[in-house]
Amino acid sequence: MPVPTSAPTEHQLLRDTVRQKIHEAIMDGTLEPGERLNDDELISWLGVSRTPIREALSQLARAGLIEMAPNRYTRVTTPDPSEVIEAMQTLGVLFGGVVRLAVPRLTTASRKKILAALDRTIGELESHDVAAVNTDALGVFALYVSECGNPNLQRVCVDTMDGLAFRLRLPNLDQLVDWDRMTEDFRVLRTATADGDNVAAELATEAIHQLPGEKR
Repeated sequence: MPVPTSAPTEHQLLRDTVRQKIHEAIMDGTLEPGERLNDDELISWLGVSRTPIREALSQLARAGLIEMAPNRYTRVTTPDPSEVIEAMQTLGVLFGGVVRLAVPRLTTASRKKILAALDRTIGELESHDVAAVNTDALGVFALYVSECGNPNLQRVCVDTMDGLAFRLRLPNLDQLVDWDRMTEDFRVLRTATADGDNVAAELATEAIHQLPGEKR
């Protein structure tokens, strides 16, 4: 039998727009870690009613970007140094598979774009620009996600990677992980991507994200 289809309602579209605006404000630092989010201020800023705002905040809480305690607070998540390795390893499990799928599929143009992003991140690692690495390293793997060709995996990554990566945005990240080892692992990832070696690229990605295994 035919399956009825329906377009998204105006309410759904409004909720998604609100979520995207708050998400962008968190990721670009406009809304800082630990900052409390007041409904009335959000209503004034976004020009919408309370309902889509609360729905958007609930979605962002599930993604890990917002912390909510009923009748107490709604605030931007504050990264916790004790969660760094756990968050990195979770990303490594996701991104390892993504990279293994993506590398054989890369066109000349997409490979060039990813290599340029890797060069930028490697340069930031070498110059110890922690703030830039906190932002740009996620962007590198987002490029692989867009090229992996697996919609289910892409959906999982989109739903989870920002919240996990946000937990790594610490000014002393270089003191919590082996920075020199990570720099070398990014170089290995670049070489493997350039050579089209998806297994080596997957292993380098897992090493970057602190997953245990034999080091090259």
